[in-house]
Amino acid sequence: MAAASGRTGRPPLTEERRAEIRLEIARAALDLFVAQGVAATTGEQIGRAVGISARTVWRYFPTKESCVRPLLTAGAGLVAETLRQWRPGQPLDEAFDFERRAAAEDDRLLAAPAHATVGALVRLTRTEPGLRAVWLQTYDEAEPAFARALAERAGLPADDLRPAIQAAMFNAALRAAVEHHAWHAADDTRADAATARADLARVLRTALTTAAAGLS
Repeated sequence: MAAASGRTGRPPLTEERRAEIRLEIARAALDLFVAQGVAATTGEQIGRAVGISARTVWRYFPTKESCVRPLLTAGAGLVAETLRQWRPGQPLDEAFDFERRAAAEDDRLLAAPAHATVGALVRLTRTEPGLRAVWLQTYDEAEPAFARALAERAGLPADDLRPAIQAAMFNAALRAAVEHHAWHAADDTRADAATARADLARVLRTALTTAAAGLS
């Protein structure tokens, strides 16, 4: 009887491990971009920093600029869920509970954008068109989820124009706040992580309050 044949080699990576690798690549790419610029950074350098080949890097990301996406998309799902649970009559900034989040070192909404290196990345988007495109795309892709959450909260159809406009205003306010924080944080290199989170919380509170008030 012939011996049963079986596949050999490494077992497939779990989705959790794939997400970890994507984050490792993102952090390595970010460090290199900040240290030497985007043009001087290669896929080989990014892979070497993580301990993988450039070919593996390109299996996860189509371009070197897109390698930073996992850092820029952190918290989008949390934002949508918070909008969905936002109670009628409750101030929007209260729904996000910024004071509690600012005190938590690992808060998913504030920790990544408030990190000094991510702030440096956001500042790079002003001068690096490729990074700017990735930065804007992350917000563009998050907006429909925000619109669906707002529609669900209001009991409106998913294709209703009103939550779509509200989501666009909210999304623009979020982006403007993070950019404002990142740009001004460059002037205060002595700020520690707790101070950075508190400042970002303050800026986000101002942005969301302004967006919620609308145009007068």
